[in-house]
Amino acid sequence: MTDNRAYYDAFAQRYDDGRDRGYHRLIDDQAAALVRRVGEGRDVLEVGCGTGLVLQRVARFARSAQGIDLSPGMLAHARARGLDVREGSATALPLPDESVDVAYSFKVLSHVPELERALAEMLRVVRPGGHLVFDVYNRHSLRYLIKRAFGPRATSQQFDEAAISTAFLTPDEVVRKLPPGGRLVARAGIRVLVPHPAVFAVPGVGAAVRALEWSLMDSPAARFAGFAVYTVEKTR
Repeated sequence: MTDNRAYYDAFAQRYDDGRDRGYHRLIDDQAAALVRRVGEGRDVLEVGCGTGLVLQRVARFARSAQGIDLSPGMLAHARARGLDVREGSATALPLPDESVDVAYSFKVLSHVPELERALAEMLRVVRPGGHLVFDVYNRHSLRYLIKRAFGPRATSQQFDEAAISTAFLTPDEVVRKLPPGGRLVARAGIRVLVPHPAVFAVPGVGAAVRALEWSLMDSPAARFAGFAVYTVEKTR
């Protein structure tokens, strides 16, 4: 966890740069839209909230919205947005049992080696009938093939993606890691066809790609998305 905290503290200094447009805006908009399906008017927790870009969107439709993150640097930016956040680990959430209706996480759990424990913690804090919404990096995706071909990219001045654990999983592997008491109820996909974020800077292309990605989010093609999104209901 220490390595992850150092990585994200360094990354926090410029994490928000450019994320109000193009590719990053698209994937954050889609993430919030998927949470809204089960979280509108409910008490919601984001696990790994970072600087609060998704949490800020979710707070507009949730009854209450709070976030946890292991990086003080990231949390400082989230607090500056006026968000209810605190420091904590995905594998030991600082919340009581059955205290929220929805726990969600994006672009985080694939960097948590103890994924089963993180999912069990998320399920623990959700009330019966509530939901988990989370993504994992999909091994059956164009994004995975690009990573295999070109390797990790630099994400900060001090670290690159190779500095932290990163797992690409198949859908079957994810289902096997679901905790008892959790029932998979829906799947979706984010970044189904985008080969590289730079396509959004091409005149006349960005808007078309954005519309296409929205149309594919719930389609059969979503099984090949770079970010495979799972919605799990707590049954007991």
